[in-house]
Amino acid sequence: MTKVYYKQIYKDISSSKLLKLQVIVLFVTTYIDWTIMPYVAKLEGMHLPVYMISFYMLIGATDGLIQPFFKRVKIYNIYLFVIILDIIQILSYSLIMVDVILFTYVILSIFTIQAITFEISRVHTIHFMKDEIEIKDYLILRSFFVSAAIVGGAVTAMILDYFNVKLSSMLIFLSILGVLAVIVEYRLYKKFKNILQDDDIIIERQKNLLNNKIRYPE
Repeated sequence: MTKVYYKQIYKDISSSKLLKLQVIVLFVTTYIDWTIMPYVAKLEGMHLPVYMISFYMLIGATDGLIQPFFKRVKIYNIYLFVIILDIIQILSYSLIMVDVILFTYVILSIFTIQAITFEISRVHTIHFMKDEIEIKDYLILRSFFVSAAIVGGAVTAMILDYFNVKLSSMLIFLSILGVLAVIVEYRLYKKFKNILQDDDIIIERQKNLLNNKIRYPE
């Protein structure tokens, strides 16, 4: 039964380029965050007061409250924001050499914004997947790769910690992965933008045809 399930996952991914790009982005970005997260949690305990940690948790919990404000936002604009945010995250790694406390605040701020953006993009993306894959299967697939990335990131962090790999060295490794993720995110951004532009053209043609029929009935 499990073997059949994994075969179906592979089949679904192979049949859709859009889905394949999403899976890559989802896995790599989640893997990066969950590799660095244990280190950030350690830095939180060492440098941040409890009220600031609670503040970030409160901000991160507002995603459901602000979702309606983003109802009409174009999906490709959300992915463009994700690209910008990931680039800022990659650049922020250099702060570890300047000020550990500043690095902790900046990376926590990025993680908090990412968590909100993740939920907003999930809701918007579902709309575009209804023609590619069953919504239920899509959500199962999404959950599968998020879980796999979290496990992979956590195990990686454990291995790096066991071998006493420096945080700065790990951040260089994550920066390389982050650049690869940004490249794939840009491809996904372009694909969503083309899909929406194509839809706009089709709708405009339909409107023109309808107007012509009203003005010049046969």
